[in-house]
Amino acid sequence: MAELAAAAEGPPRGRTPSPGPGGAPGPPSPRAAGAAAGSGAALSPPGAARPPAPSKWVRLNVGGTYFVSTRQTLCREPKSFLCRLCCQDGPELGSDKDETGAYLIDRDPTYFGPILNYLRHGKLIINKELAEEGVLEEAEFYNIASLVRLVKERIRDNENRTSQGPVKHVYRVLQCQEEELTQMVSTMSDGWKFEQLISIGSSYNYGNEDQAEFLCVVSRELNNSTNGIVKEPSEKAKILQERGSRM
Repeated sequence: MAELAAAAEGPPRGRTPSPGPGGAPGPPSPRAAGAAAGSGAALSPPGAARPPAPSKWVRLNVGGTYFVSTRQTLCREPKSFLCRLCCQDGPELGSDKDETGAYLIDRDPTYFGPILNYLRHGKLIINKELAEEGVLEEAEFYNIASLVRLVKERIRDNENRTSQGPVKHVYRVLQCQEEELTQMVSTMSDGWKFEQLISIGSSYNYGNEDQAEFLCVVSRELNNSTNGIVKEPSEKAKILQERGSRM
């Protein structure tokens, strides 16, 4: 009776089930199979290759013209169109690609050069034949906020410079002797600039030494009023005016 009870309880815990017929191991127990399924581990087939890492170089087809840049450059502005297009995992913006694998962007390639160069080195460089308004339009489309501010500032500065009109200058010719040159140069301020020095020989003879004489041409911008307030010339400017009036 004891032997029959032991056989009914099955093999003791912790022991490996006895091999099946012919010495082959028996099937796994239902408990072991359930544990493997509950772990959620995916068993990849042997020899399966991992997906290749994305290249650091990106090819863009902008209006039929190809541009090549790195992902690091295009991601310089995280919220920009270019970063969202090809730099983020699971890009938010879907874009078609041509037969070469380049992203298709339906924009003017003429103005894309300054955009890409700004992302490369952070400087705004615009060729003379390009309109700044065109670069501003593209900067707004690509959502590059720092470049938008920079282009707007440049456009504003150009408009202010144009509204002021051409800069006019006042010229004066001063006659002085050689020993007075140092003093005259030291009094040149308030916007006066040296333009030319002309030797006119020696007109006076003091003892045995000739005193050479010169004509000194100076100039300054004609801008005597600021916000409607007329500026009075300083003492140094008056000295230059007095010397000029002697001519």
